[in-house]
Amino acid sequence: MASATATAPGTASAAPTAPREPGRAELVQRYATLAPTGWGLDLPGVVTGLPDGRQATALTFDACGGPGGSRYDAELIDFLRAHDVPATLFLNARWIDANPHVFEQLAADPLFEIGNHGTVHRPLSVTGRSAEGIAGTGGVGEVYDEVAGNAHKLTELLGRPPRFFRSGTAYYDDVAVRVVADLGERIAGFTVNADGGATLPAAEVRQEVASAPPGAIVIGHMNQPGRGTARGVAAALPGLLAAGRRFVRLSDVL
Repeated sequence: MASATATAPGTASAAPTAPREPGRAELVQRYATLAPTGWGLDLPGVVTGLPDGRQATALTFDACGGPGGSRYDAELIDFLRAHDVPATLFLNARWIDANPHVFEQLAADPLFEIGNHGTVHRPLSVTGRSAEGIAGTGGVGEVYDEVAGNAHKLTELLGRPPRFFRSGTAYYDDVAVRVVADLGERIAGFTVNADGGATLPAAEVRQEVASAPPGAIVIGHMNQPGRGTARGVAAALPGLLAAGRRFVRLSDVL
């Protein structure tokens, strides 16, 4: 006897639907009376390492966009390609607009995945709190604009929404972290700061990357050619690869 819940012949079962993204006004109302109690790089809800037991390392590189921040470190990306090393690339909307052809090439390369690095590269705060001299978002509505603005751009360009978000400076308050989760993205922090915001010389970048333990998320920058990042990464990775270190994109393990 057929089950009462069986699908009738010729009837397609309903496909699961994606969760509805809350709108700007809805989120503003939801968090209108909630004051933040935490601020920093490592808050609950921010992923700062790979799951326990993972013997891989995740390389992540930011492209911040804007004045002085929209260049492209082809030397770095070419090295990763030559050595078949995957990475997660966090791209800001302004960088994408300044580098449309490069973006298309990166998005089409299965070695890389594209993450959301915000619309105008701001720390995420519901009170306007600043970090590293950059003014933060001034309320829940501006948090929404910073996250969803670039998420919608990436969704249109990629044909799917980004899974991971990193704010400008990687600073957050705890209310902003909740807003990002409501918008369906996971916040990617880091374990190792490889290039100090693209300020470290190659020798120090090499040391930071070479010392990254298994399970680490490494942050660097791909928008400052001529700085120490590309040369430092190129000096560190061959030894790690020879020792059997595996590299992954964030979505491979999270």
